[in-house]
Amino acid sequence: MTIRRNILITGASSGLGKGMAIEFAKQGCNLALCARRFENLESLRNELLEINANIQVFIRSLDVNDHDAVFDVFNDFKEDMGQVDRVIVNAGMGKGASIGTGYFHANKQTAITNFVSALAQCEAAMAIFRAQNSGHLVTISSISAVRGFRRAMTVYAATKAGLTSMTEGIRMDVMHTPINVSCIHPGFIRSEINEKVEKVPFIVDTDVGCRALVKAINKEKANAYVPSWPWALLHWVMRIAPASSIRKMS
Repeated sequence: MTIRRNILITGASSGLGKGMAIEFAKQGCNLALCARRFENLESLRNELLEINANIQVFIRSLDVNDHDAVFDVFNDFKEDMGQVDRVIVNAGMGKGASIGTGYFHANKQTAITNFVSALAQCEAAMAIFRAQNSGHLVTISSISAVRGFRRAMTVYAATKAGLTSMTEGIRMDVMHTPINVSCIHPGFIRSEINEKVEKVPFIVDTDVGCRALVKAINKEKANAYVPSWPWALLHWVMRIAPASSIRKMS
């Protein structure tokens, strides 16, 4: 298995991004971390260096909706590290409401952040990987990508389905090259994006979920559903379940 020492993670100041950074630090990886909240990144850098003083941690402020800045920050991290071995497109949001109920602005914001801005991150990452002729692109999709969902999940699920499809297209484009492309579909993992949701089936704590994410990422499979129990099986069930059953999940 290819060793990926230099890892770039977006949306790294909290939630799954922070949790993955902690797990990779334990494994001795150098990290390039970006997010909007720079003060949180500074605290995280100190935490990571306490976990492993032998790694390098680079941090930069980035709003992924500033698409020009995405390219600048990724290229600056490339200069910092010499080579970027893996990019994890993790930044995202979950604002929204049922379509037609007066929350177009929130739905639009989620659509742009989770898809258009993910495209910008993939473009920036793949430009680096193509120039290096090596690398591992990882997109963080969602179990919700497999079906439509209602209420606040409607646009979120649609963006994740789009991200899954886009990732597959990127993978086809570089098939049989030294560049690997993976799409990770987390089940319900406790994080800032769902902290106000009370009843969620099969939800796991952030640290448990992030260990499963990193384990799946390191395997570099085309697609992974994590934690593997129950999602490696349940995603197949969800694809054929009646809409009335899916409705109860959101």
